[in-house]
Amino acid sequence: MLDLRRLRLLAEFARRGSIAATAAALGYTASAVSQQLAALEREAGVALLDRTARSADLTDAGRRLAHRAEEILGLVEMAEAELSAHEEVPSGRIVLTSFPTAAVAFAPVLARSLAEHRALTFVLRQTRADDGIRQVRGGEADIALVDDWSGALAEEAPAALEFFRLVRDPLVLVVPADHPMADPARPVDLQELRDEPWMAAPRGEPSRAAVETLLDTVGGARPVPWEFEGLSTILGLVARGVGITAVPALALAAGDRGVAVRRIPDVDLAREVYAVTRAASVRRPSVAVTLRALYTAARAARPAPPAS
Repeated sequence: MLDLRRLRLLAEFARRGSIAATAAALGYTASAVSQQLAALEREAGVALLDRTARSADLTDAGRRLAHRAEEILGLVEMAEAELSAHEEVPSGRIVLTSFPTAAVAFAPVLARSLAEHRALTFVLRQTRADDGIRQVRGGEADIALVDDWSGALAEEAPAALEFFRLVRDPLVLVVPADHPMADPARPVDLQELRDEPWMAAPRGEPSRAAVETLLDTVGGARPVPWEFEGLSTILGLVARGVGITAVPALALAAGDRGVAVRRIPDVDLAREVYAVTRAASVRRPSVAVTLRALYTAARAARPAPPAS
């Protein structure tokens, strides 16, 4: 009989393309992954990997079994969900991954909501959106909070995943409290801000791309001179008068940071925030109650519209 844990390893190998990447993704050593896949080959009675001194590729049989593995694992989880759907009390362990701003913004209401379910153990981990989706697909996490600036993430999602839209999170302008543009009676003119010392997240971060898109709309704006890891760090520097920035509004959900927040006129830059889970697990009481709590947390964290 084929071992389900080894089938999950094979499915992850098919997605990652190498033993080293599979090991890194799942937190194993490369040697352990190789041994488990070799054991799966013995169970299957056929060669699943074509190994060389430097690499390993799936054989035709390996590709067929990896494809079936996704179906088998989904069916097993669906069967477990159907059995647990009759439970009156959500129970067990729920692992949620989240990008940092959503973790901070949603955690207070989420914790209060789930505290009512005494048989439920809840774990919140912070990670990048692509890692969160990978962990959900691989069974390491039950739900992932992800952000999407492109508007295409949910449309391109595999059928094995369900995307639940929680909130639209617009980009807002943030300036020091004593900045001339902090006056809500003063119209926001991006042309006046093009030579300001802008701060943003490092290149490769989605919010950085949004800031650069914003500055592209201002002719002659100089490149972002300062990069800082973490939006909280950037907001703290704005409060001290070091520079200005634009961030997703959820980054300000933790409360007053001593800055002024203004709506950016004539520019529609925003991200969609989704909860992602495996389609087969949606009916599990523990997953369903966590999704409901996330909707409540998202409504509570939605910031008031900034001054125009």
